[in-house]
Amino acid sequence: MSTAATFWDRAAPKYAKSPISDMEGYRATLARTIGHLKPTDRVLELGCGTGSTALELAPHVGHLTATDISPAMIGIAREKLWDASLRNVTFTAAAGGDTALADGAPYDAVLALNLLHLLDNQAEVIGQVHALLKPGGLFISKTACLGEKWFFKPMVGVMRAFGKAPFVTHQRSADMRRAILSAGFEVVEELSQPGMAPRLYMVARKT
Repeated sequence: MSTAATFWDRAAPKYAKSPISDMEGYRATLARTIGHLKPTDRVLELGCGTGSTALELAPHVGHLTATDISPAMIGIAREKLWDASLRNVTFTAAAGGDTALADGAPYDAVLALNLLHLLDNQAEVIGQVHALLKPGGLFISKTACLGEKWFFKPMVGVMRAFGKAPFVTHQRSADMRRAILSAGFEVVEELSQPGMAPRLYMVARKT
């Protein structure tokens, strides 16, 4: 198991109990995302965590495959799915564009909400997303742009030294936009959500 998977497995129980820090921003992201999805869409969510967002979005799509690198996170998500009694959601432990995800490809939309800044192979994963989408399919992402605030790099460095933080990139919004465009996408919608860690919400279409 990767170091990242081990970190998130350890964090899973506490993560599942923690309240959403910015509920207003979360609800705004859900509403915007739902507005881009259709009832017939086959959707893939990468980095689904304990599945809360997948379960919110599932009633608005045909089928949603939700994945996470952490088996512990997926275990909690499956417990939530049992309680929700939804039949159009599949939770599976997988990393990035794992070949197992090709079973549902091509997808109408791929989601990476609060994920891309946690990847040390970000460009590779964005390329895999492009390959998994139908022509004209949507890549919907929300990414913490820690490079916008100078103090994150030393702060995260100290936390990582004590095992209290995962790997993170320190990109600016412009870097994130450039990475997505260079993979063969065009921007459909873009929104910067303010906060201690600014987050860039992007909807990009496969060209």
